[in-house]
Amino acid sequence: MPDQNILIYDSTLRDGAQGEHVSFSKDDKLRIAAKLDELGVAYIEGGWPGSNPRDAEFFRDAASYTFKYAKLCAFGCTRRKELTAENDPQLCALLDSGAPVCTIVGKTPASQVREILNVSEEENLDMIRESCRFLADAGREVIFDAEHFFDAWQEDRAYAERVLKAACEGGASAVTICDTNGGLLPVEILDITKKVRVLLPENIVLGIHCHNDSGTAVANSIVAVRSGARLVQGTVNGIGERCGNANLCTIIPNFELKTDFRCLPPGHLAMLKDVSDFVCEKANMRPDAHAPYVGESAFAHKAGLHVDAIAKNPVTFEHVRPESVGNRRRILISELSGRHSLTMKAAEFGIDLRDSRLGNAGLQELKKRERAGYEYETAEASFVVLMHKVMNLWPSYFTLEGFRVIIEKRGEGDRVVSEATVKLSVGGVSQLTAAEGDGPVNALDLALRKALERFYPALRDVSLIDFKVRILENLNGTAAQTRVRIQSHDSTSVWDTVGVSENIIEASWIALADSVEYALFKKHIAPSNSQEGTEP
Repeated sequence: MPDQNILIYDSTLRDGAQGEHVSFSKDDKLRIAAKLDELGVAYIEGGWPGSNPRDAEFFRDAASYTFKYAKLCAFGCTRRKELTAENDPQLCALLDSGAPVCTIVGKTPASQVREILNVSEEENLDMIRESCRFLADAGREVIFDAEHFFDAWQEDRAYAERVLKAACEGGASAVTICDTNGGLLPVEILDITKKVRVLLPENIVLGIHCHNDSGTAVANSIVAVRSGARLVQGTVNGIGERCGNANLCTIIPNFELKTDFRCLPPGHLAMLKDVSDFVCEKANMRPDAHAPYVGESAFAHKAGLHVDAIAKNPVTFEHVRPESVGNRRRILISELSGRHSLTMKAAEFGIDLRDSRLGNAGLQELKKRERAGYEYETAEASFVVLMHKVMNLWPSYFTLEGFRVIIEKRGEGDRVVSEATVKLSVGGVSQLTAAEGDGPVNALDLALRKALERFYPALRDVSLIDFKVRILENLNGTAAQTRVRIQSHDSTSVWDTVGVSENIIEASWIALADSVEYALFKKHIAPSNSQEGTEP
């Protein structure tokens, strides 16, 4: 292994799956494994085949997949105290998984050996040595995880050394020292890892496995590499038990972009944000907008002076290029924005506000609405609608003539019924429709689409996927009290709109109307002037 290379050992599918609220189906795990292989990590820990049927099924199905970059790892533990390695079912399950790499975990602190395993210190060493030998003799690459290693080192250094030696004698090609409780600081990791590297034979790869209970898992992993570790374990987005594991989405770009170490095949770092978002989706977790490198806010700029500097030289407020990790620069628009910020933001959507009159008009309208409670930082679809209206370039898709919403509960055991009636004019044609929904906003949404789909059939592809309400304090004496944010999608994209009013239903209508109009606009559909409705 060239000295400058770092082996990334991804444990998202096993250690990451132990995080609260995280649960992957077998198919989720297969698709994530394929994504990780595409990214180019060295190892993918698929799970513990000896512990549950789902992981056993995962390895069975993964056997038909040809990994291009990664080696698939099956995880287990050392043999049980009353069994030989050959007769231990979970060790045999590692071999049965067909995985080319077997990772086994063993106890390192002498106190835990006695209190948790209820065996002697010598018996624990035999369990480690014999388990590694059993797997290595079967032709598997063996990685040994020394659980609670740093605690063991501080408790009884001599015994911690003997644990690593036993794994090496058994045929492990790599040993990983684990900060299992996540309680150490970088200075401690740095010192101990240096000493461990000197103790091990040169042909043994030293790995590091850190948890994030002190918020230092990424830093600890980096300093461990500086001290001689060459295998780094972690998870995508840092998911895992308690406070999580070392975040590979931060570790990998730190090495790739800021050091001479390399973790991925050339050109693959740009896939990182896509992988991060994919794992969040499969874990049913909302992405952390403020995550380094891959978060939506990682390269977002709001202050006018910052935006002006970014336009002249991006390195003034960006430590790396957003594109290097698959992210993008975002200009945030608010009442703090200057005309230059607004012009740059508008340019992202093909809107030219370089004319000073247009730019000033757009900025004044934006600030007016922000004072009323609007917020356009994430409601970019409403921003597009607003700027086009400022320029008198917005198509007239429909005109509201009125709406009514009725909420009724007839009896104690009956469900609440919401009904909305909407009256619109489309191309001179009046349309009156009504619909029932699960709530007033859902009913209003359905009635609006029902009225418009006759004229704009493309709206059948559009649906509302998220709805948020925030009650605002009085802003500068205005009466605007309620902000509604709506997220919609079609088969190709997702967009956000915003509405503000004293009345939650009116605020919802404003956001809904923006959403529908934006959908038609982005599909390049012309306003209807026919009773039958047309699409170019």
